[in-house]
Amino acid sequence: MAKKFLGNSVVQYLIGRAIGGYMLFVGATTRWNLVNRSAIEPFWRPDGGKLIGCIWHGRFSLVHKMWSFKSGVPKAKMLISMSREGGIVAHTASAVGAEVIRGSAAKGTQRKGGAEALRAMARHIDGGGVICMTPDGPTGPRMRAKRGSVQLAKLASAPLLPVTWSTSNRFVFNESWDHFVLPLPFGRGALVWGNPIPPPSPDASDAEIERVRLALEIEMNRIAAEADSLAGVEPIMPAASPAATSNAEPAAT
Repeated sequence: MAKKFLGNSVVQYLIGRAIGGYMLFVGATTRWNLVNRSAIEPFWRPDGGKLIGCIWHGRFSLVHKMWSFKSGVPKAKMLISMSREGGIVAHTASAVGAEVIRGSAAKGTQRKGGAEALRAMARHIDGGGVICMTPDGPTGPRMRAKRGSVQLAKLASAPLLPVTWSTSNRFVFNESWDHFVLPLPFGRGALVWGNPIPPPSPDASDAEIERVRLALEIEMNRIAAEADSLAGVEPIMPAASPAATSNAEPAAT
């Protein structure tokens, strides 16, 4: 019954818009410390160039604070999975000003639109847009980058820019695989932009792709720890490193 309820398009719209409104409220009532914003500002120009923003799945709720939605700034789109929950997240993203591309990696023999989404994202970037991805989504391991974002960077010749946030007022769902962070209003927080990571070369070997993937993971975890420290909260630690982290299809929320 719950699955049928959440699968209803009207219900998804209402829940998604309500969550989006709440996230806008939290973002507006938190006292933010901005760290390394100069790394992102050049990409806010109309001719700012290609970019793939990367944030861990557990923190995507306030990802809109990491981008500018002013007139003239390139449009940002977010990769969202084809699941029922993804439908709600898609409406949440729309409520905060972001557009979406739907798709995620295949599960067994079931196609999830991942390959099509990868091509759609590459076209969006080539057209002057920006993509936001969760390199550890949609199922983890937590804070361990898969190869989807790096494969897209290679295909689109676009740099990867890690971003994150933390706030002193929060609730962490420690039982969820991603340790999802629910921000609460009226706290003090940090918005942290990492340093851009160049994409692999068009003819990159597996070793080069792995090198870029690891560099992305290290930088994302560095700024996550920095944001938690600035907010004065306990850092969220990555899951144990998996034996194999490769995933040729994109990672969606």
